[in-house]
Amino acid sequence: MSLTITLPSMAALAAAMIVLASVPSVSVLMVTARSAAGGLRHGMAAIAGVVLGDLLFLLIALLGLSFLAAAMGEWFSLLKYVGGAYLVWFGFTLLRARPVSAESTGAGNPSSLGASFLTGLLITLADQKAILFYLGFLPVFVDLASATWLDVMAISGIIVLSVGGVKLLYAYLAHSASRLIGHRLGRGINVTAGGAMIGVGIYLFTRS
Repeated sequence: MSLTITLPSMAALAAAMIVLASVPSVSVLMVTARSAAGGLRHGMAAIAGVVLGDLLFLLIALLGLSFLAAAMGEWFSLLKYVGGAYLVWFGFTLLRARPVSAESTGAGNPSSLGASFLTGLLITLADQKAILFYLGFLPVFVDLASATWLDVMAISGIIVLSVGGVKLLYAYLAHSASRLIGHRLGRGINVTAGGAMIGVGIYLFTRS
C-alpha cells in the first residue's frame, strides 16, 4: 500500500480547502457566535462538528455515488427535517442567550458544548457546497477509485488542518474581540447568528 496522491496535489487541495473555509458562511458565523457567546471551548466544539461532517463527506465520496444513493436516500430527507428543526430551535436559543462574561468563558457546561458540536455537524451535513466539493471537486485532486488508506489518512489530515485551522482562527478572533469589546458585541453576534440559524433551518424544511 502506497501513497498515490502527489505532494503538489496535496498542496493544491489544502489551498483550495483553506480558501473555501475562509469564505464567510453560515458555519463561520456559527463558530464565531459560539466563541463570542460561550467562550473558545464552544467555538472549538462547533469546529469539531464541522470537521467531522467534512470527514463523513470524504468517506461518502470514497465509497462512491451509488453508495450515497442507496444508503442516504430516505435517511438524508429525514436528516434534513431533523436538522432543520434543530437549527430553528438553536437559533431561538441564540436570540435569547446572554453572552457570558470574560471571567466565565472557560466554564462551558457539557450539554452546551454538545449542542455546539451538533450544530456544527448538522450545518456541514446540510451544506450543498460541501456535498458538491467532495463528490465533484475532490476527484480533481485525487483518483478516488484507486485511493489507498494512506491517501485517505493524508486527505483527512489536510481536512483537519485546513478547515479546522481556519475555523479556529475565526473562533479565536471572535473570542478575543468579545473579551475586549464586551457584552454588546457578543449580543450582536448572537442575534445575527441566531437569525441565520433560523433561516437555514426554514430553508431545509422548504427546499425540495
